[in-house]
Amino acid sequence: MDEVLKKLEELEINYELVKHPPVYTIEDMTNLDPAIFKGAEICKNLFLRDQKGKRHFLVILCGDKQASMDKIQKQAYTTRLSFGSAERLQKHLKLEAGHVSPMGLINNPEKTVEVLLDKDLKNKDKLAFHPNTNEACILITFADLKKFLDDCGHEVEYITI
Repeated sequence: MDEVLKKLEELEINYELVKHPPVYTIEDMTNLDPAIFKGAEICKNLFLRDQKGKRHFLVILCGDKQASMDKIQKQAYTTRLSFGSAERLQKHLKLEAGHVSPMGLINNPEKTVEVLLDKDLKNKDKLAFHPNTNEACILITFADLKKFLDDCGHEVEYITI
């Protein structure tokens, strides 16, 4: 978390840090007091791999949406998708299950993870993400998320979910 917060400050990204009990799923997040998120969109983050395990994806979408693997697969021009294993998640983003976040891309300078972003996130005022720990969230704007991703050197593909 400290590395993420340091990077946000370095990039002059305004954020608010909200600490909470550990959560592992989007359902756990929605069970927390919604007031702590101050109207921010709680984002769902999925770490996926293609059929042969050659390509890895971080899919970031609105928390209330259901991801269709078929739709994502077609838009990413890839083979059948499935969830990446804990070992792959650790290898590529240095994160544990339940901690997946775009902030994990700070740990992927090799750019082995492709970023697929739900285009509807562009219309949200604030977004909520784990800062690489499931015991807190940072609240930032979409523009600041994009600034962070750009600094990490990851190109973003916008998809429809």
